[in-house]
Amino acid sequence: MTTGTAAKPALTAEEARLLHEASLRDYDIQAHPHDYYRAMRKGDRVHFDERLGSWLVSRHEDILSVQADPITFSVNMGYHTQQARGMREEFQAILERDGGGYFPDAIMSDPPYHTRIRKLMENAFTAHRVKELEPRIREEVVDLLEKVADRGAADAVTEIAVPLTIRVIVEQLGLDHGMEAQISRWSQAVVAQISSMQSRETMLENAKLICDLQNYLIGKMKEREKAPREDMISDIVHARIAMDDGTTETLTFAEAVSLVRALMIAGNDTTATAIGNLFLLLATRPEVAATLDACVEDDRRLTRFVEELLRVEPPVRALSRMTSREAVLGGTTIPAHAHMLLVYGSANDQDEVFPDPRKFDMDRHNLGRHVSFGGGVHRCVGLSLARMEVKVMAREIARRMADIKLAIAPGDIRYVPTVATRTIEHLPITFTRRQG
Repeated sequence: MTTGTAAKPALTAEEARLLHEASLRDYDIQAHPHDYYRAMRKGDRVHFDERLGSWLVSRHEDILSVQADPITFSVNMGYHTQQARGMREEFQAILERDGGGYFPDAIMSDPPYHTRIRKLMENAFTAHRVKELEPRIREEVVDLLEKVADRGAADAVTEIAVPLTIRVIVEQLGLDHGMEAQISRWSQAVVAQISSMQSRETMLENAKLICDLQNYLIGKMKEREKAPREDMISDIVHARIAMDDGTTETLTFAEAVSLVRALMIAGNDTTATAIGNLFLLLATRPEVAATLDACVEDDRRLTRFVEELLRVEPPVRALSRMTSREAVLGGTTIPAHAHMLLVYGSANDQDEVFPDPRKFDMDRHNLGRHVSFGGGVHRCVGLSLARMEVKVMAREIARRMADIKLAIAPGDIRYVPTVATRTIEHLPITFTRRQG
């Protein structure tokens, strides 16, 4: 590794220890990452995490540079080498044998192939379709909150956040209702493939679940091939785009399977994480709850509240890249075919970009610079729907709940063990029903 000549800030003894001894693979770092992020940004901005075997990109400007060059820093290579890391061949063989096939995630690809896939996928996320969803999303939010409002206690993750996002994606994809628990298990199994935390035993368990998921989705897709409906599966299966030469592009069946699977997982897992984070902030930071109360009936202000929430607690911690050639980033030379993680949580916490970054300040002049949805050609295709779900939830919480508090000690909060997201497993809360 070679580094630039610019002087680095002096590290504290604890920061030096973290860089030398800690890893993003450590559960304690995943659960409480901000000191580790700060140590990297100060002392080793593109830090090689030996236990992960990955280069961690921690600074905002370096992440922007990576996102601006999708050929040198390949999503396709980074994501697919990360999948079932160390066990990919066995994982792939299981899906081919029992799951209808192995369908690489087409959206996790590089230009120019990615450009075609992105255009076809965007058929499912037109502004008109997303806007039409809002009344139905509000109905689901109100139903879930009303079920617990008079009780004064709930698990904000398992009783509110997860059921909401699964209900929304079930309806939009056109899946069967009453499958919330099964879809949650399938989602966890898919996310586990990029967690870098699996044993062979858990990989085999998760691979079986993914086979079940794929067989279920393939059945639904074959139904839509014959009889389209007003849902996202039909949008994907029958997606068409006109090309400049007068031809029409469509998706292969394998591409369509991968995109429907991606919509189901990304459409519920990360948004549920964001809503869990919303409840955590409301329960532990009274100033955030007061801010929400003050802006709940002002749509523009509420939009800014959601953006600051996504900056302070990004639902996606880090996503993969791989160098297609040797590259210099932030003064560090990274070899060809090196695995990387863009640590969005660190970039959003960088005080040179967002002064006093742990402060919840929805009046920041540069609020839109957060990287919680990625950027460049790989900016999240479903960001409008995710923002809407979080915004509707925030508004209806403020209308129905007051004095939200944790029902457990903060130190007892457990997170899903993964480098990809910072997802709370359970969040017991208490509250009073807001009157009027």
